[in-house]
Formats: sequence, structure tokens, C-alpha cells
Amino acid sequence: MITVERIGALRAECDEARGLGRSIGFVPTMGFLHEGHRSLMRAARTEDDVVVASIFVNRLQFAPSEDLDTYPRDRRGDAEAAAAEGVDVLFMPSEEEMYSSPPLTNVHVDGLTDGLCGASRPTFFDGVATVVTKLLAIVGPCRAYFGRKDFQQLAVVRRVVADLSLPADVVGCPLVREPDGLALSSRNAYLDPNEREAATVLYRALGTAASSIAAGERHAGEIRAALGATIAAEPRARLDYSAVVDAATLEPIGRLEGEILLAVAAEVGGARLIDNMIVTVEGTEVSIDAGVLATPA
Repeated sequence: MITVERIGALRAECDEARGLGRSIGFVPTMGFLHEGHRSLMRAARTEDDVVVASIFVNRLQFAPSEDLDTYPRDRRGDAEAAAAEGVDVLFMPSEEEMYSSPPLTNVHVDGLTDGLCGASRPTFFDGVATVVTKLLAIVGPCRAYFGRKDFQQLAVVRRVVADLSLPADVVGCPLVREPDGLALSSRNAYLDPNEREAATVLYRALGTAASSIAAGERHAGEIRAALGATIAAEPRARLDYSAVVDAATLEPIGRLEGEILLAVAAEVGGARLIDNMIVTVEGTEVSIDAGVLATPA
């Protein structure tokens, strides 16, 4: 594995690979890698000739009151994990390398960023869209891999790529869970054992709601209320939002039909956690995508 810290060096590696006729799979991350990140790297390893991963804690995604300074970091462990997953080029730039001066350019996506996490974190998706646009401009033509746990982020990135005609094929990969259902997240490191147990309420709420849909419930308001009530019943969790929206537009819906996103966010201890399930309703037929279990180490 080659580790590079300069934009020019990453661009040169990618240009050379494509010049030799090799395809590139790109996995952008903020580090503190877990099995969810590693599953993206494995997907890229399967589908592409050269795997590029980046580790950069992007300050543009954090509001002043958020956890930029305490966000978990493990530079050595991340490098070891990336190498173990067959990453060919690891990009680990400094803040100064990515933003030599405060950026005056901001990438904003209307509509898709208004609700869900965008309502609670109004600057977050501009930061995501801006840094992803920058990274894809550096890497060049590639497949770019993102997890479905951050479903709204995936939708935003797809729209940025489509609207700006960026030379990337965005690949959405399954949400990855612990055996007890907790969605993998770098912020899970903030949880003490009691909070870790309480955090599974997000998965339980989604599972209960999905089961209700499978049993015949078709009113989105009832499902939304049930999501919120389940999380509110856990004293160590504070509900941010519960939502039932169209999976394509992220717009709220009234009656359940087609592909639906069930999404929740809550604070548990010092961690803001999100989770989701995709439920597809076609008449009386219901299918549920709850993600996959983490591969044992």
C-alpha cells in the first residue's frame, strides 16, 4: 500500500493507473475505520483494479458546537486496517493540504438537505458535498463507494455527481450492524457500556415499525409516531427525529407505497446516532432491507 499526503501525488497515482487501463475504486472516509468502512473497501477490491481510500476529518461538516476536536482518530490503526483490506493507495492529507486557505466555494444541494439530518445539522451536507466534490476532482474517473447507513448523504452525493457531471459512478453499499443490531458508526466509541446497550433502541424502533408495515399498516403517521414512541421510552436516549419518507426524494409521505425510508436519529450519552431501514411496499407484498451483520474479525 502506498500512503500519500499530497493532492498532486494522489492525482498522479490515479492518472498513472488509468493510463495503464486500470479501473479505480474510491472509498472516502473520516477515519477511525470500522467494519462498515472495511466492507466498502472489500466491495471496491472485488469490482476494481486499484483501490484508493482517503482519511480526512473534514471540518466543513462540523458546526462550532459539534465534536470536531474530539472526533475519534487512529492514524496508525486506520493505515493497518486499510492495508489489510487490500487498499492500494491511502490518501491521508493534512488540513493545510486540503484547505490551504479558508474555502470560498461551497457546494449546496437544495431539497434533499432540508429534512432529516439536514434540519438538525444545517451546515453538514454543504460540507459533505464540498469535500466529496473536491476529492472526486482529485481522484478523477472512478467508482465511489458509500454506505447506506448515511442514506441522506448517499442521496446528496448522487445528486452532486449527476448535477455537476462528475466522472464517478456512485455505489451504495449495505448498512452494517453489530450482532445486536446497532449500526456501526465511529461515534459508537463515545458510548459507555450502559449507553451502548441503550443505543440499540434505534434498531428496535425501526424493526418494530417495519414489522407493523409487514402486518398491514399503511399510514405513515402511525409508523412515524411508533418510531418516536419506542425511542422516547428509552430514558438514556433523546429523540432528534423519526421520519417516514419517499426513499428517492426524501419527501414525507402519507400512505405507504413503493420504496420507503424509515429513519431515526437520537442522542445517546455524548453520541448523536442515526439509523434507517428501507421498506418496499407493493400491494400486500412487503420487503425489508435492514442491512447486514458485520463480518467477524
